[in-house]
Amino acid sequence: MNTLIESIYALEILDSRGNPTVRVYVELFDGTREFSSVPSGASTGQNEALELRDNDKRYGGKGVQKAVDNVNTLIADALEGMDATRQKDIDYTMIELDGTENKSKLGANAILGVSMAVAKAAAKSLDIPLYQYLGGTNAVRIPVPCMNILNGGEHADNSVDFQEFMLVPHGAPSFKEGLRYVAETFHILKGILKDRGLATSVGDEGGFAPDCESNEAAIELIIEAINKAGYSPGKDLSIAVDNAANSFCTNLKDNYDLVWSGRGKMTSDDLINLAGVWLEKYPIILWEDPLAEKDWDGFAKFTEKYGNKIEVVGDDIFVTNTKYIQEGINKKTANSCLIKLNQIGSVTETIEAVRMCRDAGWRYFLSHRSGETEDTFLADFAVAMDGGHLKTGSACRGERIAKYNRLLEIEHELAGRSEYRWK
Repeated sequence: MNTLIESIYALEILDSRGNPTVRVYVELFDGTREFSSVPSGASTGQNEALELRDNDKRYGGKGVQKAVDNVNTLIADALEGMDATRQKDIDYTMIELDGTENKSKLGANAILGVSMAVAKAAAKSLDIPLYQYLGGTNAVRIPVPCMNILNGGEHADNSVDFQEFMLVPHGAPSFKEGLRYVAETFHILKGILKDRGLATSVGDEGGFAPDCESNEAAIELIIEAINKAGYSPGKDLSIAVDNAANSFCTNLKDNYDLVWSGRGKMTSDDLINLAGVWLEKYPIILWEDPLAEKDWDGFAKFTEKYGNKIEVVGDDIFVTNTKYIQEGINKKTANSCLIKLNQIGSVTETIEAVRMCRDAGWRYFLSHRSGETEDTFLADFAVAMDGGHLKTGSACRGERIAKYNRLLEIEHELAGRSEYRWK
């Protein structure tokens, strides 16, 4: 068969933060050759699949030569000769070869690199676009881009506690126009910041990180930019918030301390009530990780109170793992799950997480990581999964723009058959 795997090998490359990551090449017997590069997160949940690092002198311990060696030996030996179109067989062969719950033997970065590269090679060999190969012929929905525009928390060095404020162009008629809405507003915000003498440098994901006097001031700046760009807040563009509450919770459960803004210690109920004030005042459409990963009761209380108004997304609490997603469904912890390929470590398991959300009537929010590469796998994957929305960074930094540009290509390829909607 032409789609049998002839060779697999890996290299250590650098990601967008200058840290090492894994790139995997797959070659099939028909001569098809593809590669994929693995992203890396900074704000991570404790239960994520393990990103194998060397912990030696190279790159301050962050080298990935062990993971590369695992691809070049153990994984290559197990997979060469297998059919690249049998994605689930390939992924579970690696999972069983690893034999650990968190992929700590081979490394989730090694397994995911192979998993993505195999999918790309199979699609290319069959001359099918990747989004169609993974999602079927009805994969035509282009996600609404939830664009990172202003940062705080772990992704910035300022006085904003919450990690990410995003612009959501749900009122646009198409992805192309939605991307224009958010890119224009991004540039307007830059002008506002410049006029006020605030920093216009950008963080890991391309968002601005000005030294705002409060968390609320960050939202006020964004709303000012929306209005100045000629759009209507809540109608054309709304706001999505990612607290990344782990970053200001000392026990990951209920001891919150908003140190960056100086608001000080807060309880779960305090944060829930603060959210209520913001939801009354601001056009917020989605809230990610409003509470920390062990605060299951607080999360459920937040969802019970606001889940009929907004999308409540669990990230660190679920880590794209069906074990925790199922628990969340049973406990009504959220109504949506963030989906990150490298949190779980294979394409098949990520698809299984998406399927579980869909079967439960939950939404699911496809996401990049703060350490990215120019690989556009995520863009095709978002279309294949039919999720409706995606976060992949701001309107600058090439590794982010690559995903947006790929989505523009897909929308163009679909030649008027694409769909674009928030719900």
